[in-house]
Amino acid sequence: MQDATQDEMQTKPRALIVDDEKQMTAIVAFALETQGFECNSVNDATQALHLIARQRYQIIVLDVLMPNISGIELTRRIRALPSDTPIILLTALGEEEHRIKGLEAGADDYVTKPFSPRELALRAQAIVRRSSPQSPVRIMKIGALTIDKQRVQALWQNELLTESLTEVRLLWTLAQAEDEIVPTRTLISRIWNTTDPVGGKEMLKTTVYRLRKKMQQAGIDTNCIESHRSLGYALNSGILTSEISEITSVQKQTLEKRYRKDTD
Repeated sequence: MQDATQDEMQTKPRALIVDDEKQMTAIVAFALETQGFECNSVNDATQALHLIARQRYQIIVLDVLMPNISGIELTRRIRALPSDTPIILLTALGEEEHRIKGLEAGADDYVTKPFSPRELALRAQAIVRRSSPQSPVRIMKIGALTIDKQRVQALWQNELLTESLTEVRLLWTLAQAEDEIVPTRTLISRIWNTTDPVGGKEMLKTTVYRLRKKMQQAGIDTNCIESHRSLGYALNSGILTSEISEITSVQKQTLEKRYRKDTD
């Protein structure tokens, strides 16, 4: 019976509630718990950021008007981590400017006060259901290149290309963009979880250089990683897929030579 209870706890979606009014956090927590959420409540933005850095949440509910760091500013900081956790803002009735700024900062929804706790909980449940991936992608293949996010490795022709976390993250982010240019700031954010453009640019250049060296050693055309000055980088999948055709052609010629040699 105890094991079943532990399994149930593990499957519950986790919610973080941020409001400087303790009575309000208690109301929201009770409403979410009745819909199956496991809740953590804090009363300021600093505590919230501390928890978000340590734990994964499926939904964040936060008040717009808080002292020191507002809910809108907190939303911006959460998105800059980066974090794609859905955010619901609690705003006072008629504060249209706050709602607009909150959505522009990266919030997914808002609820105006006074609100129905049950409606809030149902909205949170619907957002979590929509945002939860059914089958998260862990492996991507482009030609002979395989990027394994879970094992943190990239393979070329089934041979290890790199096990560097930063290089695998770089390849993964570029591959996700499907030949589109990925801005330098986006790459820095997703690879190192920082928004510092100064030191980040140098780190990115070094990572690209090292990855290209490994590609060159593996016989890959390093032009597949395209540099776009002042913009960012892109992965040219056409080069990678054309190389697999060339590999297949070479393998075919090798087999034909072996066949002729065996029949002579």
